[in-house]
Amino acid sequence: MTTPDQKPPVDPNTLPDPEDITEANLPAPPPRPEKRAPRRFAGTDQQIKSALMMYKICAWITGIMLLLLVFEMIFKYGYGTELYAGGTLADGAANTLSLQPEDSVTGGLNLSIAVLIAHGWLYVVYLVAAFRLWSLMRWNGMRLLAIAGGGVVPFLSFIVEKRVHRETLQEIAAHPEALRRY
Repeated sequence: MTTPDQKPPVDPNTLPDPEDITEANLPAPPPRPEKRAPRRFAGTDQQIKSALMMYKICAWITGIMLLLLVFEMIFKYGYGTELYAGGTLADGAANTLSLQPEDSVTGGLNLSIAVLIAHGWLYVVYLVAAFRLWSLMRWNGMRLLAIAGGGVVPFLSFIVEKRVHRETLQEIAAHPEALRRY
């Protein structure tokens, strides 16, 4: 017995023979969805501007640290000295802050090594900030390599940052309809 909300069972004798079914007997396929072009930007206006500000800050810090690193390398390999803070000199005098030959200060902090380590880690943060901006703007891979290269050549991070900042704002202004909205 069937209830009003149930369909009656199908009688197998009323079904067509599977060998007799042709393509003409099949219903038309459903229409395919329209293929839309990918979005130009992957984030909202606020997300992109936030990533741009983070990139700008990281570019400036990385550029300054790279210049300090260049000076440190000149003093280390050109003059054989490193920058020490505190400690005691070889002649027993107290050291506050001075350039001294390597291993001539005991108990002090070698600021030259601190600059090396700081620049390395800050460059990693710079790369993360550049990747975030790059992915939100959906640029090609060569642009990411160019931006990453800005952190390894002295003064280039300042030039690249200014150019990336200008181009990002121009693209956002030229395509406000392409920004995501939540």
